[in-house]
Amino acid sequence: MMDIPQNPVVIIPGVLFWDTLYDSMKEALALFIPKERVAIVPLSLLDWIGFPPSPERSTNRVMKKIDRAVHEMGKKFPGEPITLVAHSGGGTVAMIYLLGQPFQGDLYHPGRRIGKLITLGTPFHTHEYYAKRKRDFIFSHLGANFFRHYPVVSVVSDKYYGNPHGSSIEKVCFKFYENVHDDGNVAGDGVVPAKSCFLEGAENVTIPDAGHLPTPHTRWYGTKEGVEQWIQWL
Repeated sequence: MMDIPQNPVVIIPGVLFWDTLYDSMKEALALFIPKERVAIVPLSLLDWIGFPPSPERSTNRVMKKIDRAVHEMGKKFPGEPITLVAHSGGGTVAMIYLLGQPFQGDLYHPGRRIGKLITLGTPFHTHEYYAKRKRDFIFSHLGANFFRHYPVVSVVSDKYYGNPHGSSIEKVCFKFYENVHDDGNVAGDGVVPAKSCFLEGAENVTIPDAGHLPTPHTRWYGTKEGVEQWIQWL
């Protein structure tokens, strides 16, 4: 049995995903740490889209809810460092939250409340329009000192290969990967190419068998089988 740290965990959903999709991840983590030590940031699709639509403000809305969830977990377990587990584009929002720099007018100072950030299929290198805005902000403020305060583990699966002349799955993967990071002829998690998740200064971890999307009847990062592949880095 692995010796898994028992720090409290706050799960951050990915872009356009909502909190109940991560119940399976919470249940899987509860096999290793007490369930009351795991919380999911209560996000809805509306948080990402806005009403009226304002996706350019989604990072600000989500950071506000992350900060509230971190504060509530800190009250339950005072003095214990919290591990953030962020999926997909939620990982770049988490990075901006931790950077301690004003983003579109909002600034947070989580300080020692956060002990570590684990990202799951987070593309730090991307040319997608709204993701690029976050990417540019992160790399304009990110320095080596950041990782001394907040260790980052970037986890990605290389289960699926993209190939424009291959099977139907390979063709779909090729299109997804090409939209993120130019080259679609690479391995990834079915949506994000693995190489787009490699972050200098982080501990980059590639796992063999997980998909990106939190959909039923699939082995994604948040299923029991998916969690077992990265739980040792918790």
